[in-house]
Amino acid sequence: MRQEGAEQHWLGIGLTTASTVAYSTAGFFTRLVHIDPWTILFWRGSFAGLFIACFIVWRYRRDTWAAARAIGLPGLAVASLSTLATILFINAFRRTSVADVTIIFATAPFVTASLNWLWTGERESWATLVASTGALIGVIVMVGGAVMEGHLFGDLLAFGMTICMALVMIIIRRHRDTPMLPAACLSAFLCPLVVAPIARPGAVNSTDLLYLALFGITQFGLGLLLLTLGARLISATESALISALEGPLAPLWVWLAFREIPSPATLAGGTIVMIAVSAHILSSNRARTVPQG
Repeated sequence: MRQEGAEQHWLGIGLTTASTVAYSTAGFFTRLVHIDPWTILFWRGSFAGLFIACFIVWRYRRDTWAAARAIGLPGLAVASLSTLATILFINAFRRTSVADVTIIFATAPFVTASLNWLWTGERESWATLVASTGALIGVIVMVGGAVMEGHLFGDLLAFGMTICMALVMIIIRRHRDTPMLPAACLSAFLCPLVVAPIARPGAVNSTDLLYLALFGITQFGLGLLLLTLGARLISATESALISALEGPLAPLWVWLAFREIPSPATLAGGTIVMIAVSAHILSSNRARTVPQG
């Protein structure tokens, strides 16, 4: 039984890590597509929704409609919070610095742990909290030269996004027996519906449409699908901690594709984040696989 739990934990970590890798390619794709962010959100959400919908039909087949109806209020909450987080995320970048958003989102493990304790009474291990602190320090080092001036509203939007994502991971974990894939699909489709009045979906050429399809399927669709599957197998705080890997991975893809050399602070901070998350993964799984005496 203990071995089975360790295997499920490893699977959850693997899926959540893969989700973070997918999400971290956002900067790479936005460099390829030179259109307004609302149109990007429209097409990205549309392609992601279609991708997840196809996966749901393949997985559930005749039971697809039953799975969609089974999401209940928890699934609707996850879909709504995920959509709201996406909108807050985009608008935060328009009203504050990237550094502010990055630092604020790095508090996600602490926000998740606090909300989870207030809601369920579940306390996180000291190892998880120490690793979360290490990841936060790493992100602060990455953006240590940023100056926070006149960005209060944008910072509040970023903090709202962080709270939304923390609640998403808590709900998925708390209702792990509820089929959340239809909720993820609904979340993806809600994005284009919300931004449709201000987006310009017809003003996209064929090349950009191809990039947007890849953006929606591999970054948003695959990332959301893997997070939905993985977050139910590990604690909500661990999910948030692993998501901190997005910080150092995002500039890595831009460097590999566009030869933009990361700054020394980015390299140093990214290394700290990688060490903190890796050390926690190894220590937590070693604890789960040690046989009981």
